[in-house]
Amino acid sequence: MKNITRRETIKSLTLGAGISLLSPLSILSCSNAPKKEKLGVALVGLGYYSTDLLAPALQQTQHCYLAGIVTGTPAKAEAWKAKYKIPDKNIYNYETFDKIADNPDIDVIYVVLPPSMHKEYVIRAAKAKKHVWCEKPMAVTVAECQAMIDACKANKVTLSIGYRCQHEPNTLAYQKIVKEGSLGKVLSVDCAAGYREGRTDHWKQKKEMGGGVIYDMGVYSIQGARLGSNLEPIAVKSAKVWAERPEIYKNGLGEVVEAELEFPGGVNGKVKTSFFENINHLKISCEKGMIEMSPFQGYAGNKGKSPLGEINFPYQVPWQQANQMDMDSLAILAGKPMPVPGEEGLRDIRIVEAILESAASGKRVVI
Repeated sequence: MKNITRRETIKSLTLGAGISLLSPLSILSCSNAPKKEKLGVALVGLGYYSTDLLAPALQQTQHCYLAGIVTGTPAKAEAWKAKYKIPDKNIYNYETFDKIADNPDIDVIYVVLPPSMHKEYVIRAAKAKKHVWCEKPMAVTVAECQAMIDACKANKVTLSIGYRCQHEPNTLAYQKIVKEGSLGKVLSVDCAAGYREGRTDHWKQKKEMGGGVIYDMGVYSIQGARLGSNLEPIAVKSAKVWAERPEIYKNGLGEVVEAELEFPGGVNGKVKTSFFENINHLKISCEKGMIEMSPFQGYAGNKGKSPLGEINFPYQVPWQQANQMDMDSLAILAGKPMPVPGEEGLRDIRIVEAILESAASGKRVVI
């Protein structure tokens, strides 16, 4: 059994934008790049993900840095100002947000808010003529996703969705096996993503804020099935949505979702997502064997195996987030297409809508 080596992957796996996958911190030479060598990033929303992952990651990045913040909590503003030495002129609240248009320190606005707020702040960021990074899920509806894409195009700024795994070497390694057909045709995929959610009054438990597991962890399992098959689903054969704890996930809000996806060529996909149990795997059944990733979307590193060998490029938290932001920054600086554009987020929300429709109707739904 031959292992897939780190060196082989560095040599063979490259982004369409021409950026080395495992060398996000290398300097990209480009004649048409702006004079800026680093992009200033403003984080909008200072919850867990910004506080514990993005801000620390921005201390490791080489092509972008934490330039500003947007928060509705004055105490947070003061704490971040002191900790990260953020100047007063780069600190905004939601009422003063639009003045960010006049701030040359800020090149990118990273929207890290509940999904129901993504559309508003992505569009406002685009109108401020700033590049936009938006956390997943991109939005609550396909229509919202399209409005976000249109606004960024109209204002000639880039839009990227925070799918860290699509920048990640282990994910790219299994994708390479599938794309090159090294194990023959894909026959089926099985992907599950979830964890035991202990909170009871978070936006994830509020439908009006974009809550429910299908939007949060569900996007991971959908991504796994899409990337693992290298295909786009054509229909949802069947789906189920339920709550193991209906006192927390009320009025039909999904705590657990299962769906069967139909891909071209008779390829079958099973996806499951849960706020009730810890699940994290991707199984890609091919003609010549199976690729198994577990975890397939962990912060501290994804890993797996196949008949071709181990897939395990180790790193520590928050390398994934730093890698994502550096690679997106390099694309902007080089004037290249974003590795994970808004259209990628829209595809997943289209599938989310079809899964919910199938669960409600009990019927097959064409995507």
